[in-house]
Amino acid sequence: MGDNQNLLAEQRRALILDEVRKRGGVRVNELTRRLNVSDMTVRRDLDTLARQGHIEKVHGGAVPVADGSTHEPGFEVKSALELTAKEDIARAAAAMAVPGTAIALSGGTTTYALARHLVDVPDLTVVTNSVRVAEVFYAALPAGGAGGRHPGAATVVLTGGVRTPSDSLVGPVADQAIRSLHFDVLFLGVHGISVEAGLSTPNLAEAETNRRFVRSARRVVVVADHTKWGTVGLSSFATLEQVDTLVTDAGLPDSAREEMAERLPGLVVAGEPEIVADDPRTRAEGDADSPAEAGPES
Repeated sequence: MGDNQNLLAEQRRALILDEVRKRGGVRVNELTRRLNVSDMTVRRDLDTLARQGHIEKVHGGAVPVADGSTHEPGFEVKSALELTAKEDIARAAAAMAVPGTAIALSGGTTTYALARHLVDVPDLTVVTNSVRVAEVFYAALPAGGAGGRHPGAATVVLTGGVRTPSDSLVGPVADQAIRSLHFDVLFLGVHGISVEAGLSTPNLAEAETNRRFVRSARRVVVVADHTKWGTVGLSSFATLEQVDTLVTDAGLPDSAREEMAERLPGLVVAGEPEIVADDPRTRAEGDADSPAEAGPES
């Protein structure tokens, strides 16, 4: 973990939680050395994580509590995890954005990282249900937006809706806004991805909003680090057959890469050549089954 003395409390706790889950348990004295903080600070962090239901304290340390399918971490906690992987994924996914097109970004910390790479792509129309993503584009304007739009700046549409712990806007207002729109590319963050459950989330309302996004997109690009593989949330909102490309990081196991390469037209492992299927699915314009052309649902 290195020298983390100056980390914010939420970031420090996220690192502790990640260590607990990866190793199956940690000791207080190990964390004090790794984080370069006091024994008392670590114990307070463990108390907080235990109250939140993330860990179980044991003598001298902590062990993980298995997350239920409805557990939904907050944005700050998730944003401190897999930082390098998310940055690598964001950089690779940004190369897929074509100037002058309409794109959608769902909520999530990986799409938030992606947004920071998209501010330099000219003339994008961006539809998002993420407050954080919208703030990235707003902050990129002169004087934080006070100076007005500059040539080539993205046009951003924020859907509205009810805010989730991950700072996504969901519910009927968001769904209604999305259902009448059509996107060239959807960049979609996920809670979990698996062969059996497809794409899933612990939030039922967010699942429905994500379904609307998928139906309105000509191309679906999932951005997900390797820790999302095998995770299953309460509600599935898309099958793997509805995904065109998965952008992930080098931590994805070989077995998972083989599974994805067999099922998806495109698999991008950041920093490696793209794997393209021999018979990629196409979404011909005008096809009645195309999500982008099917029109609003009743």
